[in-house]
Amino acid sequence: MNKNRYIAAIVGTGRIGFSLGFDKKREQPASHTMALLKNKRISLIAAADLNSENLENWLKFVKKHHSKNDFTLTFQNSSELYENVTCLDIITVAVNEEHHLEECLKAIEYKPRLVILEKPVALNSEEAEKIRAKAEECGVSVMVNHERRFARDYLWARKMLSEIGEIQSVTAELDSGLRIYGKEFEKDGTYSLLHDGTHLVDIVQFLFGCTLKGAEVTGIHKDEKGIVRNFSAHYSEVSSQSGTIPEITIKMSGRSKFFEFRIEITGTLGKIVIGNGIAEFYRREESKLYTGFYSLTKQKIKLPKKTGYFSLMIQNAVDFLDGESELVSPLEDAIADLRTLEEIKAHF
Repeated sequence: MNKNRYIAAIVGTGRIGFSLGFDKKREQPASHTMALLKNKRISLIAAADLNSENLENWLKFVKKHHSKNDFTLTFQNSSELYENVTCLDIITVAVNEEHHLEECLKAIEYKPRLVILEKPVALNSEEAEKIRAKAEECGVSVMVNHERRFARDYLWARKMLSEIGEIQSVTAELDSGLRIYGKEFEKDGTYSLLHDGTHLVDIVQFLFGCTLKGAEVTGIHKDEKGIVRNFSAHYSEVSSQSGTIPEITIKMSGRSKFFEFRIEITGTLGKIVIGNGIAEFYRREESKLYTGFYSLTKQKIKLPKKTGYFSLMIQNAVDFLDGESELVSPLEDAIADLRTLEEIKAHF
């Protein structure tokens, strides 16, 4: 059966909106533009950006990938776009965090069928609630790009949870060189607790179908300027879809000389380790070292070469508009992530 194409536009043609699509080390597509163009059910016809150079580069590239019958429009701001284009089904908002509230509200007021919003929802949950209220008022659905929810390796890990027995502990860790938190950075969201921490918290809550509340925050380290550089948030007796998890720990470093995103899940029968470039599965087997004991043995696993994290996000959008699927990363889940991060932040 032939299905109609959905008409899309993008607001923001910077890194996540466009240019990360040229990073040769990243799995592609790695930007909203590239993922939208790749999906045959979507016609990307317009973009808006205050940066004229970004917009010009975007237009040149997109024109090369359109057929002769397609048209492409660019605008210096989103207001001009909405005044001149009246047929949009999908609007992608891929601007910096400090502009999420303004641009997402404008996109919702246009009343497309779906808004795809780059994470995090907003600078804080108060702004996020304004987005939720406007979306409900206008009857517009909002998907937030928490990309790991769509990645085949994380979906594999979620499926394999039943193979490692009862979950005993979960440790989710993110290490980078970006400051974790400083009050002066709240105005633009340029701190790791929000920028990267939203991914860490979101994927844990997604994998286990849980809500992280009641954090005990320890190991807070601040530098000479009072900027938070390390912390650990501990959660006890967490209710999840598969039962109670005795312990979940969220750890972040903002003074590491490397970048790592890693989750270690220990069960009564095995262990799963999943993260950037990591997918490992360990099973309980008779020990080769000690008579009468069992050890964990690393198993051979076969995963697809590509996780499909961006492509599958866009495909979920299409399936949702077709009425064949729910949104995998809905707005309400992303708001819950912000509340978890704000609870941690209150301890700083």
